[in-house]
Amino acid sequence: MTGVHRARAAAAAGLLLFATSCGGESPAAPSSSPSPSTSKSTAPSPSEPPVADPNHAVDPPGPRKGALVLADLMIKARTALDPDVIEQINALKSVKSSLVLSLGDVGIENRVINIAAVDPSTYRNFTVRESAELQEQWDRVAGGEVALEKKLAKQLQDKAGYLKLGNDEDAPDVHIGAYAPQVPQIDAVVNELWGEELGVPTDNAMLINTGINSPRFVMKDLQRIVGDDAAVSILGPNLDPGAQQTAVLTGGSVAAAVGTFRYTVLAAGRIAPEQSWVAANIRTEQVPILGNVTCHKVIFPQLRAALLEIQSTGDLAQEIHPGEYAGCYYPRYIAGTQQLSLHSFGIAFDLNVPGNQRGTVGEMSRAVVAIFKRWGFAWGGDWGYTDPMHFEMNAIADPE
Repeated sequence: MTGVHRARAAAAAGLLLFATSCGGESPAAPSSSPSPSTSKSTAPSPSEPPVADPNHAVDPPGPRKGALVLADLMIKARTALDPDVIEQINALKSVKSSLVLSLGDVGIENRVINIAAVDPSTYRNFTVRESAELQEQWDRVAGGEVALEKKLAKQLQDKAGYLKLGNDEDAPDVHIGAYAPQVPQIDAVVNELWGEELGVPTDNAMLINTGINSPRFVMKDLQRIVGDDAAVSILGPNLDPGAQQTAVLTGGSVAAAVGTFRYTVLAAGRIAPEQSWVAANIRTEQVPILGNVTCHKVIFPQLRAALLEIQSTGDLAQEIHPGEYAGCYYPRYIAGTQQLSLHSFGIAFDLNVPGNQRGTVGEMSRAVVAIFKRWGFAWGGDWGYTDPMHFEMNAIADPE
């Protein structure tokens, strides 16, 4: 067993914990939406698997079939992989097994999670055994629910056991059906119908098992085949500096306006988006109160409008302290994770930092918050684990 595989097994042992409900309470979910399952449950699926969301349900997968494999490498592109490319990859002698799937990114409370739209009957064979054998998990995914690792779910779910998939104000809420680990670098899975609604690019990713062959050796052949159209990465607990990745933000109008980009992993949790995306989208402009700020160009019209309204409302401008502004565009991962911050896209900013630390009520003026909300910005002070310094763009607002 390799070091990476040992790490996955250890993670499975530590995270596959039974939970009868979300947050220790019974979710305020529809009667057809049961509480999340976990991989300690190995009981056979009932004759009629639960269907939490009939509008997003697909046929249940039935019992697991085929061999279990572990994904060693992932290929991710902005758009669908060409069938000829897939054929060339599968023809490599060093590729023992593969799976094509749809993979995108959704912003949730400043972190960007990787979400896969999968066929539950095939994707499950690439997860760890405890997760693969949890029949109820895959029945729940087929029935329109989302499955993800328990720690992440606890951080992001609401009190009713739902997860908002996207940072747009009208992004859909999906019931959490199971707590279970997924393939490394995939945080959450839904079925293919949900993938279509979320705008996840179809068949733009591929999981590769290399058998006894070194993933680093096979990686060179894969990158030669896909060229510059996709990123190839080794799956494991950490990404090496220099690794190439692709960010495909999905889930609404803000995501569509921001665009997608390739990036290089740097040391200390930093990333370097491709220069062509930066040149086309990142701007430094002057705005009221704060002065010069560097953000995505899409944010400026409504950021400027919000700050103008604050400035024109009596003494309210004094509630924003320019010397305590902590930036907008800052390409990085959330500390201790492989999940991008929305600051990486230049659509989030932090104000009055010293008095508005994470986990506190903060000192942010609620009148200021109300104006930002009217202009299409969500506030981190509303989150379960508060971040009152943080604002992020969650709607397109036209100042005209």
